[in-house]
Amino acid sequence: MLRIENVHKTFFPGTPNEKKALRGVSLSLEPGDFCTVIGSNGAGKSTLLNAVAGVFPIDKGSITIDGVDVSGMPEHKRAAFIGRVFQDPMRGTAAGMMIEENLAVADRGRRLTLRWSEQKARSEHFRTLLRGLGLGLEDRMTAHVGLLSGGQRQALTLLMATLVRPKLLLLDEHTAALDPKTAAKVLEITEKIVREQQLTTLMITHNMRDALRLGNRLVMMHDGRPILDVRGEEKAKLTPVDLLEFFEKAGSGVSDKMLLS
Repeated sequence: MLRIENVHKTFFPGTPNEKKALRGVSLSLEPGDFCTVIGSNGAGKSTLLNAVAGVFPIDKGSITIDGVDVSGMPEHKRAAFIGRVFQDPMRGTAAGMMIEENLAVADRGRRLTLRWSEQKARSEHFRTLLRGLGLGLEDRMTAHVGLLSGGQRQALTLLMATLVRPKLLLLDEHTAALDPKTAAKVLEITEKIVREQQLTTLMITHNMRDALRLGNRLVMMHDGRPILDVRGEEKAKLTPVDLLEFFEKAGSGVSDKMLLS
């Protein structure tokens, strides 16, 4: 589903601020893989996610999504393959539009008509999806999104990103800006949507417990490349202490953001 082969990215090359962010990264996700990616600050996690999304061109290598080489494809064209949820809850929705209007924009796979019966059916469809979030948003479809809490907006963004089933879902520390209780709820919703739609998912996180608990695969980044890639039973047996030992062996240390709980 996702093939990353020998990808390199250097920022500010040839200057005193040169930063080799990705150093020959190769990584493959099979259909339905839910891969969590951890690493200290500057390890290359977000750069990897942005490279896949097409935020900037890569220097070398290739990126393939569902058999299509997207390496030279601009970000707006890759959006046809990708659903993405950012760290900032404000980035994924239009604050001045109603909840239903935001969902209508995201529902790009359905042709719009002026028939009242079809409009009503679509509204009921949205209401059902919102009810599944368990946040009461199905009763606030005409409310402006700017009035929602950060957690509600992030849950809505997640729903919008997966409304038209993407080939690949990218989650960029999407609970980092939320309080622990709200973050737990958004992660619960994330698990539900990924499981029900069997989405191939790449999730960046600083929370080691979340990285271990979620998904079937875990990748640790250090100095611009993966240094650990575990899945299945091997992943299930790992503990936060094990991960700390891997970090220490890699010489990466653990920042304050590498949360244990």
